[in-house]
Amino acid sequence: MARSAPRPRPTVVLLVRHGQTPTTGTLLPGRAPGLHLSDVGQAQAKAAGERLAALPKVHAVYASPLERTRETAGAIAAAVGLKVKVDKGLLEADIGDWTGQELKTVRKAPEWKIVHSYPSGFRFPGGESFVEMQTRIVSTLERLRRAHPGETIVAVSHADVIKAAVAHALGTHLDLFQRIVISPCSVTAIAYGDGGPTVLSVNTTGDGPAPAPS
Repeated sequence: MARSAPRPRPTVVLLVRHGQTPTTGTLLPGRAPGLHLSDVGQAQAKAAGERLAALPKVHAVYASPLERTRETAGAIAAAVGLKVKVDKGLLEADIGDWTGQELKTVRKAPEWKIVHSYPSGFRFPGGESFVEMQTRIVSTLERLRRAHPGETIVAVSHADVIKAAVAHALGTHLDLFQRIVISPCSVTAIAYGDGGPTVLSVNTTGDGPAPAPS
C-alpha cells in the first residue's frame, strides 16, 4: 500500500497585543492617530521581543497601522532580525463616535450592557460591528496563513480583535468573546492548518517562548 503524503505543517500565528499606552484602561482611543507606547509599554514590547527571539525561527512580523502596534512590532522585529510589515486587516475596531471617550462615561451608557452581553448584535455608533470586526480579522489571518505556509509569524494587533480571533478559533460564539482576556503585550498562539485552527495558548506573558505545535 502506498504511503500517504505527510501532512503539511501548520502556520503558527503569534498574536500580540500592543504594549501599554498612557490611556490604557481610561480612554477608548479606537483608531485615532498619535497614541504611542508609554515607558511601561516600551519595556513590555522589548520583553516580548526577547521572548519571541528564543523561538527557533520567526519568519515575518506584521502590525496594525496604528503607532502603538507598530512600535510594539518594531521592538519584536528588532529582536528577531526582521522588518515590520503593516497590514490594515489587523486594525483596531472602528468604534466610531466612541473614539476618544472616557471608559467611565461609556460604561454608563445603556449600550455598554449590549457590548458585553450581546456583542454580535452591536454596532458602534458611526463605526464597525463586532461581526464585521471578527470577519475582518479571520479573513486577514487566513490570508497571512496562505502567504506563510508552515511558517511562524507575529501579528501585532488589539485586544478585542485578538479576542475575536481566539473565539473563532475555539468555535466559541462571539457573544462569549468578552470572557477572553488579552493583556498588553501578551502572546496568543494559534496554529492554522488545512483542518482548521488549533489554539496553543492564550494571553501568555511569562518569560518562556510561545509554544509550537508538536
